[in-house]
Amino acid sequence: MPLDTNASTPPVPSGPATPESLVALAARLLDGRTIHKGRSVLGLTGPPGAGKSTLALHLVTEIDRTHGPGTAAYLPLDGFHLANAQLDRLGLRQRKGSPPSFDAHGYVALLRRVHTERFTEVYAPGFDRTLDEPVAGRHVIHPHTRLVITEGNYLANTDAPWSAVRPLLHELWYVATADSVRDERLMHRHVAGGRTPEAARAWIDGNDDPNGTYVKEGLAACTRVVEVGCLPSSGAGGSVP
Repeated sequence: MPLDTNASTPPVPSGPATPESLVALAARLLDGRTIHKGRSVLGLTGPPGAGKSTLALHLVTEIDRTHGPGTAAYLPLDGFHLANAQLDRLGLRQRKGSPPSFDAHGYVALLRRVHTERFTEVYAPGFDRTLDEPVAGRHVIHPHTRLVITEGNYLANTDAPWSAVRPLLHELWYVATADSVRDERLMHRHVAGGRTPEAARAWIDGNDDPNGTYVKEGLAACTRVVEVGCLPSSGAGGSVP
């Protein structure tokens, strides 16, 4: 069920945004039932370390606080990482987080269910950084949920199967963060996850940076560019340790 996304329109630029202004922008989509019927789906994309998961969880928390629990729901692409056993089988363990390391078809199928299954709970997988594995059913989308916020690296990319994602999103925001800031965040993330500084640098240079370059190619498909200011840490911090 393709949406009229106007994806060819250049994205609306944005300067540094306040947390309150971003919540207000997302809350506009709560009126989706009167505009296009059914739930609204907001996508957040951007390169590794941009702050996508932190922003998504902040938006869900604040919308639920002001409009009632379950009004918004979180659906992360990271829940569709292939299990480590599958990555080993495919020879992708050292490219975890790259496009082929995800079950992209499964992610698209769940987005379609978000639109069509309105009267039952829809469960979405998450990612457990301690286990370093996806976990089934970590997040729930209730029948009364009006806004689903999904985030991930490749939501705007045009290569199949990622090209099937954009038509399922009512809006897609590109989370813009300076490369130097992202690099610092990624170093902290990987060292905190157990890598030595040398191994963290090698992972960033050989995996995160190439993935980020690919993500940036999808900017034109986004409806808005947001520069996130200071947000409370979600503790999510991306999926790959």
